Amino acid sequence: MNKVNESVIRERIKKMIIEFFNIKKKKSKFIPGKTRILYSIANYNEDEINAIIDTLLDGWFGLGKKAEEFERIFSQFFGREKAILVNSGSSANLLAVSSLCSEQFKEKINPGDEVITPAVTFPTTFNPIIQNNLKPVVVDVKLETYNLNVDFLESAVSEKTKLIVLPHTLGIPNEMDAIMDFIEDHNIFLIEDCCDALGSKYDNRLVGTFGIFSTFSFYPAHHMTLGEGGALLTDDLILNKIARSLRDWGRDCYCSWNSPPEGECKSRFDFRIDNIPYDHKYIYSNIGYNLKPLELQAAMGLEQIKKLPDFIKSRKRNFNLLYNEIKNYEDFFILPEVPKKADVSWFSFPLTLRDNTPFNRQDIIRFLENNGIQTRLIFAGNILRQPAYRNINCKKIGDLKNSDKIMKDSFFIGIHPGMTKEMLNYIIAKFEEFIKKYR
Repeated sequence: MNKVNESVIRERIKKMIIEFFNIKKKKSKFIPGKTRILYSIANYNEDEINAIIDTLLDGWFGLGKKAEEFERIFSQFFGREKAILVNSGSSANLLAVSSLCSEQFKEKINPGDEVITPAVTFPTTFNPIIQNNLKPVVVDVKLETYNLNVDFLESAVSEKTKLIVLPHTLGIPNEMDAIMDFIEDHNIFLIEDCCDALGSKYDNRLVGTFGIFSTFSFYPAHHMTLGEGGALLTDDLILNKIARSLRDWGRDCYCSWNSPPEGECKSRFDFRIDNIPYDHKYIYSNIGYNLKPLELQAAMGLEQIKKLPDFIKSRKRNFNLLYNEIKNYEDFFILPEVPKKADVSWFSFPLTLRDNTPFNRQDIIRFLENNGIQTRLIFAGNILRQPAYRNINCKKIGDLKNSDKIMKDSFFIGIHPGMTKEMLNYIIAKFEEFIKKYR
């Protein structure tokens, strides 16, 4: 088949798939009470479909030039040295903590060292601490932000404290002035979990630019999606190499997908193990994983990141529309609060019932769900109450009363870019209908 025919057939395939896609994706009219309002959807169009088809037809499925381009653009968005593309935000968290524990890192964190982290969290933000044989030091959060309460930091620190793992929950930035002062005073590392917070800022600085590592998720619920996927950012070139090694089976070789036969080091075949000549591509210096995504996902990501500013604007607009109406019910709900200096790229719209409200969380979420409005809880709530974590070796600072309240009384609804004004007005009307019964 000549190149001309190949190109014509490729375009024909793409045209047919786009026609099919447009039929499947054709927007049906929103019918109040009938059309389900999901807390999140993947927002994409023919741009992403074309990019995926092109990559599929190119025949290269493992990470390649699209992944390298995505990593370059994503790191540039934040002004950071390196981005590492992975298969999920959970994997990004695992690699971030594990890299700091690597024998190849001179300031490595050792088994038994302590890690400060909030009780209200996501399991795979917390799990890498346990998986690396570190000791979680669990602190309470603030009700209005769902984030770590910085007032507890000095009570949590000890001579064994080496790290803070800090989620910016639901997109709300933590109080970074206090956090940065604390880690500098005590010479400890910071990992920012930005999975909910892509585009959020503190003091006009993007979250994800404060920690030695920052992590991101591209699951469909988040600000942009690769179907699945995640990323790490770092400015430390040694940690970048370690994280890539851990992602890629623990392999010592750092060559890119299209490196020359002798490798980028120009000595691929000169390495030895116990004086046995050994191909550098098959030398393993870390006990690693396989946490790589597909090139198809990187192709999708290159289109999604172009749309990220508009996605963020839509989330802010939708949040503000809901907030301006639901604030009329502040006698029933604790509304989310934006910290001073923060600019929030919202993940969702969270609410916490006040003490002594005449209804409970089950009452309102059942009402909303039965009226076609999807709800979710604040992840694990107080994670120490979850079955898997009841007997872990950890240190608990205080009584975690706010974390317990969030576990009992908090939930969130969606504000994703696919929500129309008609949907948002319907949500507002349903809140009004529910609250009327109690006024």
